[in-house]
Amino acid sequence: MPPARTGANGHRYYEEHQLRLQQILVLRALGVGLPEVGRILGEQVDEVDALRGHHRRLLAERDRLDALAGTVSRTIAELEQSRKDGNPRPINRPENLFEGIQPSQYQENLRDFPEHAEEVARTVAAMAPQDIEAGQRERTTQMILLADLMAAGHPADTAPVQAQIDTRYQAMTQLRPVSAEEYRAVGRSCVDNSAWRSAYEAIAPGLAAYQRDAIEAYATTRLS
Repeated sequence: MPPARTGANGHRYYEEHQLRLQQILVLRALGVGLPEVGRILGEQVDEVDALRGHHRRLLAERDRLDALAGTVSRTIAELEQSRKDGNPRPINRPENLFEGIQPSQYQENLRDFPEHAEEVARTVAAMAPQDIEAGQRERTTQMILLADLMAAGHPADTAPVQAQIDTRYQAMTQLRPVSAEEYRAVGRSCVDNSAWRSAYEAIAPGLAAYQRDAIEAYATTRLS
């Protein structure tokens, strides 16, 4: 980065805004997201502590991708075997389970979480239709991945499942902070909210309760 000025002795001098830009560039090069970079700079969060947290998330993401690769491999083998046997797999695999559902219906299903519903409404209002559809497809894919882990016999508190739950928690906290108790309540709603339960059960029987249990384990071990 070019210095603001160079002294007669050859020393380079930088101004504060240049140093802050350099810090931003370094953090971005390390893969730190812009919201986290803003938090580090705005709240004067210790950079080392922030990077430790980022490192933990990278390790969790690595575990999630390892689990996902294993799940995809098993799914390929199961599909090939099911075609040979003529027995369809019990997991429903739609491309978009939420096709045709309007954003206002999401808000109705979030009525027990008014603050989160407000943030969702603000976010969705600024999104293009294609982005909303992409989000629906991603959510459907996440539900199917969780169903695959359940079908493969992974208990709800094991690492591959918890990596999936962490991905969802991090997505929620992009909108606003979510406490352990609130996340537990979200987990219970997978079963107690009839619309949510129907969506999960449309993928695989027992998936709603499986996600509830996985969220409970996550809140207890990582958020409490």
